[in-house]
Amino acid sequence: GDTVRILRGDYKDYEGKVTRVDRKKYRVYVDGVTREKADGTTIPVPIHHSKVEIIKLNMDDKWRKKMLERKSLEKQKEAEE
Repeated sequence: GDTVRILRGDYKDYEGKVTRVDRKKYRVYVDGVTREKADGTTIPVPIHHSKVEIIKLNMDDKWRKKMLERKSLEKQKEAEE
């Protein structure tokens, strides 16, 4: 996944890779951001997507590359007009 920095909350300034995205609840799960439950097990802590900043994009996804190329072409056309 992408590398992100957490901007707010208990995990502020923590950087890590996104392991999971919950699109219904608008939450991302960052590698290493965990909380210990009462029985001793650790669970990942969900972070709201507006509270993280993308540091590095993972460009292994072909669909993402095409999308970014298309958007950059649209911006170039707007700049020419």
